[in-house]
Amino acid sequence: MRNAKAHRETLRQKGQFWTPDWLADAMLSYVLECDNQTVFDPAVGAGAFLLAAKRRAMSQNWGVHLAGREIDQKVLLEATKRGLTTSDLANIELSDFLLTPPSQKFEAIVANPPYIRHHRLSMEMKVYLRNLALDYLGFTLDGRSGLHNYFLLVALHCLAPEGKLAFVMPADTCESVSAKRFWAWIVSRYQLDAVITFDKDASPFPNVDINPIIFLIRNKSPQKRFFWVQCISQTVALQIWIANRFETLHDDLKIYQRTVSDAVEIGLSRNPTQSKQQDNILFKEFFTVRRGVATGANDFFFLTLDQIRTLNLPENYFRLAVGRTRDIEGNILDEQTIRLLHSKGRPSWLLQLDGNSIESFPDTLQKYLYFGESLKIHQRPLIAQRSPWYKMEIRHPPPFLFAYLGRRNTRFIRNLAQAIPLTSFLCVYPNPTLSPEAVEKLWLVLQHPQVLNGLALVGKSYGSGAIKVEPRALELLPIPTKILDMVGLQFTYQKPLF
Repeated sequence: MRNAKAHRETLRQKGQFWTPDWLADAMLSYVLECDNQTVFDPAVGAGAFLLAAKRRAMSQNWGVHLAGREIDQKVLLEATKRGLTTSDLANIELSDFLLTPPSQKFEAIVANPPYIRHHRLSMEMKVYLRNLALDYLGFTLDGRSGLHNYFLLVALHCLAPEGKLAFVMPADTCESVSAKRFWAWIVSRYQLDAVITFDKDASPFPNVDINPIIFLIRNKSPQKRFFWVQCISQTVALQIWIANRFETLHDDLKIYQRTVSDAVEIGLSRNPTQSKQQDNILFKEFFTVRRGVATGANDFFFLTLDQIRTLNLPENYFRLAVGRTRDIEGNILDEQTIRLLHSKGRPSWLLQLDGNSIESFPDTLQKYLYFGESLKIHQRPLIAQRSPWYKMEIRHPPPFLFAYLGRRNTRFIRNLAQAIPLTSFLCVYPNPTLSPEAVEKLWLVLQHPQVLNGLALVGKSYGSGAIKVEPRALELLPIPTKILDMVGLQFTYQKPLF
């Protein structure tokens, strides 16, 4: 188990997740459509797409030329074990596709680019990518954009006129802060033929925490409509549908024709049925959203009652708090929940100090803070930005919490315990002009299944159906007016968002 976990972490560091043959064959059915084409893979890896190119060429009695880039020579050795010959790899360069893009244009480009998220990129690489986006797009992408976004951008630049591109990408490519502008740029210059998504039970990467999407794009004048597909199972039906120029229907594929502009507006990764709602009013009309408290060192600032008493720290400097989404099993945080956390030895008290000098605090608390300095707590990145380092940011206990980081059961929580949430939660504060009765009615709204289903419209999707909703995105959650009417809330509604 330990070796398997270490192997997964090594793959994650490199962003290497190999494409299964059934998916590679389907993607090659799109890009490789005649004799003697050159197939280019900017991230060859273990050679899944080059092998698929050989299989397709052989089945059609075509010749095919293979080219590509790879930075890891060890994985190219893996490619030879899987069936690629030295001759096949003759035009595979050991170089970084993004740092030294090819000057040649290719008629068929296919890739599963490295899935490396922003926090694994060096500052130097982030600066380079920022300038790369400015050069290609004329604007920058959100700083949290992963490496895969830039692979797609550069690959499009390398696509020959009338050429075709098939890319595996995570759903956050369509769901980030800059996604709408990024895709508006792409679809105004290229023809989007199809977007292929996967039911959680049909994912080609079942043990990877991503929601994969396939983009099929052609370098020709844009069109207004495209095919949006959801694969229900891992099946050859996808390859057949693509090879037959999107005309063959199959029970394992849900196929929709969509308007490009509308799909870009709500997010290309999102199911078209999710957008078919009635009049809505936005979440931000009722609530203000803030992230929970970022301590920078939970092990130092977030303690159990036993720890506080063992260290003889004055309890009046601590505030009741909650740190993990799994510490709250249901959707109510009350005194019983807190007692259960205490019985389990879970931390639930946050050291909340102001900006006074250390010497102004009681002796035992002074001793604890000096102990923290001996551990170099004050030098940790987030804490070093505070002055003084132990001054904790303030959050008033919110009436509602939103568990937005959990891999399951993303939900709203009624905070009856008046606890302060840490960063695994968002603080949800009702508009102060609302009456207590209206706040209770809004709690009914927040539990409604249709409202919870709407989170998929504003969140980022990951593996196994998990979603993550950032504070500003939550403010855009559409609340159907019929649900507000149902609970007896009367408002003058704004123009619907969707």
